[in-house]
Amino acid sequence: MALTLRRNRDGDLAPLAAMLTDAEIPLLNPNAKVPFDEIEWHRKWLGEREDVSFYLEDAAGRDVGFFALREGAGPEMRHLTYVYLVEEARGGAAAELTERIEEAALELGALTLTLKVELDNAPALNAYISAGYEELSRRQGMATMRLDLEERLAA
Repeated sequence: MALTLRRNRDGDLAPLAAMLTDAEIPLLNPNAKVPFDEIEWHRKWLGEREDVSFYLEDAAGRDVGFFALREGAGPEMRHLTYVYLVEEARGGAAAELTERIEEAALELGALTLTLKVELDNAPALNAYISAGYEELSRRQGMATMRLDLEERLAA
């Protein structure tokens, strides 16, 4: 599946709300209200000035995914905070998804990309391992992972 990256410059969360079912909101953010509350997301989950979100479109131009990057210890570090793909886009899209995330992080000037993933989410964990992320730690059912983008560019 060919995924195209579209930066969400206006902070528009209506496409995300349209993609998400109530059952999938906890997969994206277990602390978020159900049904999706756009105001809550703007205030609590994507409310930092440095938060940047992106949509992924399929070849037909339909929104099929969403992710957000938060500034880490400095602008050269970004943390992947939320990732979502509609179910029909999930099969086999992991490598392309991680490539688009790296592309977005590099566009923002990041040299390092970090994330946390639930240990019981084997498809996501395996996708990040396959993409070259190193596991830094495991705590409370989550793995913290890191990818050196600078090293990736040099290779």
